[in-house]
Amino acid sequence: MRTSPKELFEAGVHIGHQRKRWNPKTRPYIYDHRGGISIINLEKTCEQIDKTWDFMRNLTASGQDIWFVGTKKQARDIVKEGAGAVEMPFCANRWLGGTLTNFQTIERSLLKYKKFLKMEEEGELAKLPKKEGASIKRVMNKMHNNFEGMMKIESLPGALFVIDIRHEYIAVAEANRVGIPVIAMVDTNSDPTLVEYPIIANDDSVKSIRLILGILLEGVQDGLSQRTAKRDDAKKLISKEELVSIEPDVTIDMSIDTETMEEPESEEKSAIKPKRKRSSTKKTVNKEKESKEAKDE
Repeated sequence: MRTSPKELFEAGVHIGHQRKRWNPKTRPYIYDHRGGISIINLEKTCEQIDKTWDFMRNLTASGQDIWFVGTKKQARDIVKEGAGAVEMPFCANRWLGGTLTNFQTIERSLLKYKKFLKMEEEGELAKLPKKEGASIKRVMNKMHNNFEGMMKIESLPGALFVIDIRHEYIAVAEANRVGIPVIAMVDTNSDPTLVEYPIIANDDSVKSIRLILGILLEGVQDGLSQRTAKRDDAKKLISKEELVSIEPDVTIDMSIDTETMEEPESEEKSAIKPKRKRSSTKKTVNKEKESKEAKDE
């Protein structure tokens, strides 16, 4: 087990909501109702944590990312700190509607925000008129709240981790519509059947959120180390294949007896010399002399 019921108990994970607010679908995970408050069965919570830990490790090892969503006040700083430690995308300020179902539009807005940031770094915003520069900065402030933690996203995630599915109901609905598995901390006032990997726990306590998220992030870190090891092995394998595939330019036929081999004739020797034509000038001169002698006689 990744954790123990005692450790969860000390963090207050067992404390649910008031009985009048509990969801009947959480009945299998409730230990008892005492003092009008639902008490969570921590043994089942430990089993859920172990199952989710293995899933998150295998998912990240396969090369996919997990987005962490926690915009409520108790979870905001914890999500920023935890997801930033493992370099995973996160949403801690405001979930934009359509982030998953209309991902292409989100990508265009993200590219626009990156363009503005580049203009600011290069000093181009300062060269613009004051009114135009001020309007761009206002847009950038809004974009910062929307896209903080999501600057490096390139595709849809392999899974979504959510804290409090009642508070993040839009994100859960989008993930279910697109077919992305959801991992979530689910309190006794929520429906655990809405997510694939529910963890029944107190999602209002800072200690509870920090403990469970910290345990799960260990699985993510383990998966990332496996991913890095696989990439290194693949690079080594490719380099070996490249060395083996290199063939020599000249091949020697060992079946030929090198001792009996004759040296090839050089180009000068093997070249055929053209025959020279004898000139007929001497013959013509002799004929002319004979004809002159015959006339004199």
